[in-house]
Amino acid sequence: MDPVLLDFPFTGRWTVQNSPANRVPSHGTHLLGTTYAIDFVAVDAHGRSAPPSFRAVFGTEAPEAFTGFGVPVLAPAAGTVAAVHDGEPDHKARRSPFALAGYALTQRQRVRQGPAGIAGNHVVLATGSGAAPAYILLAHLRRGSTAVAVGDTVRQGTQLGECGNSGNSTEPHVHLQVCDSMDWERARGLPLAFRHPGTGTPWLPRNRDVVETG
Repeated sequence: MDPVLLDFPFTGRWTVQNSPANRVPSHGTHLLGTTYAIDFVAVDAHGRSAPPSFRAVFGTEAPEAFTGFGVPVLAPAAGTVAAVHDGEPDHKARRSPFALAGYALTQRQRVRQGPAGIAGNHVVLATGSGAAPAYILLAHLRRGSTAVAVGDTVRQGTQLGECGNSGNSTEPHVHLQVCDSMDWERARGLPLAFRHPGTGTPWLPRNRDVVETG
């Protein structure tokens, strides 16, 4: 199956995590259509998602301290807004192994909350046509930042919201996946690729690759 070709949903400097170029399923499960999902974390010129701090070693941190928090999240393709969810809180961020261990213990509780507990604030775009539609999910948006409504027609590059730390997220980042359905219990993930910022050719970055767009 040919991948769904997208533009990157942001500008600036971002590093890649949980890429399907490294393994499939990229997040360790096929559930909720996440087979080919990919994560992007905004970083500074030193490759850091946030400045060093005492709390980064031992505790939680305010999401506002992170480079990506509040950065616009853009439509990676033209389409129609099929779903919008807002109102979920932005959690404290966790880089500390101690804080991450405690967070892992609450994973099952978030799964029980369904898509809102996992994706947090999110927007879904419907693209394609006919018998093979594709649904693009952009998740973990900042509470109160969604900028579109269901039924809106958007162009590539339209702002959908802002990067946040809602849902199943340990630090501000953008989660993107493509599925064949919005019936999340049955949705199948679809392969994806991005237009390379320099060449425009299809590209699927690997974990720890840095993507720079302007």
